Amino acid sequence: MRVLQLIDSLAAGGAERIAVNYANGLSEQISFSALVATRDEGELKEQLQEVVSYLFLGRKSTLDFNAIFRLKAFVKRNEITIVHAHGTSFFTAFLLKIVYPKINIIWHEHYGARVKETLLENWILFICTRFFNSILVVNLELEQWVRDTLRFKKVFFIPNFAVECDSAVKVTFLQGEAGKRIVCLANLKNPKNHLALVNAFHELQLQQEGWSLHFVGKIYNDAYSDAIKAYIATNLLQDCVFLLDVRSDVTAILSQATIGVLASTAEGFPVSLLEYGLAKLAVVSTNVGYCSEIIQDGVTGLLFDPTVPLDLQHQLYNIIAESNENRTKIGLNLQKVVQSHYSKEALLRLLQAYYK
Repeated sequence: MRVLQLIDSLAAGGAERIAVNYANGLSEQISFSALVATRDEGELKEQLQEVVSYLFLGRKSTLDFNAIFRLKAFVKRNEITIVHAHGTSFFTAFLLKIVYPKINIIWHEHYGARVKETLLENWILFICTRFFNSILVVNLELEQWVRDTLRFKKVFFIPNFAVECDSAVKVTFLQGEAGKRIVCLANLKNPKNHLALVNAFHELQLQQEGWSLHFVGKIYNDAYSDAIKAYIATNLLQDCVFLLDVRSDVTAILSQATIGVLASTAEGFPVSLLEYGLAKLAVVSTNVGYCSEIIQDGVTGLLFDPTVPLDLQHQLYNIIAESNENRTKIGLNLQKVVQSHYSKEALLRLLQAYYK
């Protein structure tokens, strides 16, 4: 089996992490594993194993046929039989299929908010999927949406998995009091809902009890991040709320935290929850997308409804009010779930079965 993972960038996002995890994991199990980044490189390039064949296309525009023909040449030269296109790279995969019809295309949808969109909003995607062999999705809502809206029958659900693939050596040392650090792994963009978390932190006056809040994710320096920075400045939270941008030592960062939060208003299958679990953190999570399948309320974390005002604040208060022993127990429960249900070995076997 000779498989290529296709992704638009290698920035530190969920779909990008999964593409890298697949490329690395499959390199140990199949005859050839490759990854192609079409538009941008990024932090995750450092996590690709040397055995994974890599190509950066540097695509300049949507219809950059020079890039498409370089991709075709790479596929032919390496006798690749399956192109596994992640997220927005579906259009590049479609163009490849046009110029190289014998290739098998699998599209993998990670974007949970897609279920709120109509066929009219996705007419280009609808056309492209007519040329795909099958579609993989990260939650059951997306599976139903693909069947009903895209009218595509050969669709399969596959959970994500996380690996502790970055260096455990501490590059980042979190400020704040040990045992009272809250972390949120999510790039600063919609629908990650960072401002709601900052507001809940402030309204609970957690800084007065020694707690600190740490955001780890790409800062785009746009209106979204500007609003967060303005809220922090206006409410004098600079000494307890920190925007860390993208970091390469996520495992080490999580080892310094006590609570992990995911506040999104829409999700597919968040890798961050799995990473929290591997780090044995007590978790407060939104209940959208696949989150409620991973987090059993009161057992492996606390869930909140992002559409209900004050629900995040209420659950954040509850997790902090728990004893250290109970928070540790919740974190261990989540770790067991992640290790037993979302292991690399089991999910790579399932992936290869879908390929076949």
